[in-house]
Amino acid sequence: MRAVQLLFVLFSNAISFKFFSRRFSDSRLFGLGGESITSNARSGRNVEGLNRASSSFLPKIVDTAISTGSFNTLVAALSASDLVSVLNGEGPFTVFAPNDAAFAKLPAGTVDSLLADIPKLKSILVHHVVSGRHSLGKNHAHGRPLKSLSGQTIGITINSEGKYVDNVQIVEGDILCKNGLIHIVDTVLLPK
Repeated sequence: MRAVQLLFVLFSNAISFKFFSRRFSDSRLFGLGGESITSNARSGRNVEGLNRASSSFLPKIVDTAISTGSFNTLVAALSASDLVSVLNGEGPFTVFAPNDAAFAKLPAGTVDSLLADIPKLKSILVHHVVSGRHSLGKNHAHGRPLKSLSGQTIGITINSEGKYVDNVQIVEGDILCKNGLIHIVDTVLLPK
């Protein structure tokens, strides 16, 4: 899904702004300086400009989560806690989105008990959301904390072993959405 989104973004940039040239020999888009736009997006360089210029063609955060098919529990939890309209709002937001496997790691019955305790569920879900677009490319300041919508800070660590938020691994990051970014995490983040 991410590759399709990236190709769509790059294609829409080429058509809309006409400052990219297409090199058919390797089927990538290049900026004026000859740098690959796809490698810039992967590395985090100029991803903010790419986001602002092209994200209007993409689905919003919740719609993106639904379309992947790997966030069924998260989408159900967002719906139960009336947060779908928030995350489909203007934003921008950065969501550290636990996939279905992350929810499956929770002790048996936890998801059901959270669905019965909406205030507690909502506090956990908003802990996964940060206001603004926060790409985790090479230019992200290592260790710079971010403030979640729960009011608590979450720490970001980037090292040779990977990218982490509060010691939870980010398995895929910088998924562009119309109103923000999604970073997929392999464990549910719990507020302190």
